[in-house]
Amino acid sequence: MSRIPPLAITAFTATCAAGRGRDALAAALASRTGGLRRNDFNDLSCWIGRVAGIEQAPLQAAWRAWESRNHRLAWLGLHQDGFHEQAQAAIERYGATRVALIVGTSTSSIGETERAYRELDEGHFNAEQRQRRGHAAHALGAFVQQALAVRGPCLTIATACSSSAKVFASAQRLLHAGIADAAIVGGVDTLCGSVLYGFNSLELVSSEPCRPFDVQRSGLSLGEAAGFALLENVSADKSAPRLVGYGESADAHHMSAPHPQGLGAERALRDALERAGLEPHEVDYINLHGTASRQNDEVEAKLIARAFPATTLASSTKGWTGHTLGAAGIVEANIALLALERGLVPGTLNTQTLDPVCGPQIQIDNREGNLRIALSNSFGFGGNNCCLAFAAGVAA
Repeated sequence: MSRIPPLAITAFTATCAAGRGRDALAAALASRTGGLRRNDFNDLSCWIGRVAGIEQAPLQAAWRAWESRNHRLAWLGLHQDGFHEQAQAAIERYGATRVALIVGTSTSSIGETERAYRELDEGHFNAEQRQRRGHAAHALGAFVQQALAVRGPCLTIATACSSSAKVFASAQRLLHAGIADAAIVGGVDTLCGSVLYGFNSLELVSSEPCRPFDVQRSGLSLGEAAGFALLENVSADKSAPRLVGYGESADAHHMSAPHPQGLGAERALRDALERAGLEPHEVDYINLHGTASRQNDEVEAKLIARAFPATTLASSTKGWTGHTLGAAGIVEANIALLALERGLVPGTLNTQTLDPVCGPQIQIDNREGNLRIALSNSFGFGGNNCCLAFAAGVAA
């Protein structure tokens, strides 16, 4: 497998339970202030990563047909860190048809569809809901496309919890093929009944804040988030952090459980390193998938222990954000980029005693250092795995 041409990440932003925008997220990581709260979304006894203020932020009248919790959060996310303006500047530079848009989501705006069924009018959606454009898997991509007035290729990827990690891989292929000159990538998922009750039915939801890789972990805490990034050729900004590699796999071992030896996850990891031209000892930090479920954490911990030296630092940051499903990839890519930018390795929040299967790589406490290379793991149902490799930009 040959190395890929790197791409500059000239803008990135995330909005999640830990805060809106990069500075807020970085401050929460540094101060170890998590965003999880007792579930106040429905009647389940658990903890969630809820983004405050969505209920008070309806879409403007021009976007009323797109009204949904997911699109409200997408709009909020687009307007953090000046991202909307930076995206518009890229469209001006390259032309609307030469900027691709690739977004990931797990449930799209299904929460609005749930509401439509709760409010059925004699067996039919009421008149207001019949006007809504959110009742589709591609609704997120279509909404963001209109919100940004971008006219290049537009894709919505739905591969469960790896959805918004895979957007980076798709963007790299589109730019390398000459189909686009820049790509806006992102991911948005929001809390809804299908998510909370569905994961609870699988007995994966914890009644306490999630404790990734802890010997006493009891399940995940679900969350919601929106994140975006702008990818361009390196010549656009040599000082910007870079996407230098990606790896994808679909092992299809089981509908919801990972391969017991982590074969699909390991293939994605090794492909990312190979495309980046990196050896394991060159990796400074890995943002792990680490959901705090028994089986997933064990498989990932064993993989990291056998694949990387003790000098590589790794952690799960879901104690800050919750597991944001289809938005997890972009949020945790943001955290990996923040680690490179600010020299901060976040620890594993809420975890007290690491499972004995963990190697020395997994950190409980925050660390500081000069970081050059960071990876981000995202593993989804059905064995839909993705690993991203990022490098710090070149100083001027």
